[in-house]
Amino acid sequence: MIALICHELLLAQAQPQAEADPNAFLRFMGPLVVIIVLFYFMMIRPQKRKEQELRQMVYNLKENDRVVTIGGIYGVVTNVQREAERLTIRVDETNGTKIKVNMSAIARVLAGEEQEGGAGGNKS
Repeated sequence: MIALICHELLLAQAQPQAEADPNAFLRFMGPLVVIIVLFYFMMIRPQKRKEQELRQMVYNLKENDRVVTIGGIYGVVTNVQREAERLTIRVDETNGTKIKVNMSAIARVLAGEEQEGGAGGNKS
């Protein structure tokens, strides 16, 4: 019995070891690289494009444009100070209340349909 176990151990040691696969690293990294590339094209790139479009719209603001701040305040641009990156917004039509905000505080620039829908939608 002991001789049989020793014989099996000797045979197990005598068998050649499996060689390491030289392409194992590439097989591991291939799917990972594909996932990262897909993540970039589906998530990061569209987000950067949206941010660039918003920055361009904010930079092109002029008087009488309607905007919404990141705090949800609707207003009309009355003054643009590009060098200071500041806007003056009229938020109340009846008494002309104005606030100054940083250009980075603008969340949206309202288009024609949104202007009328936003103003009309608030009054029920």
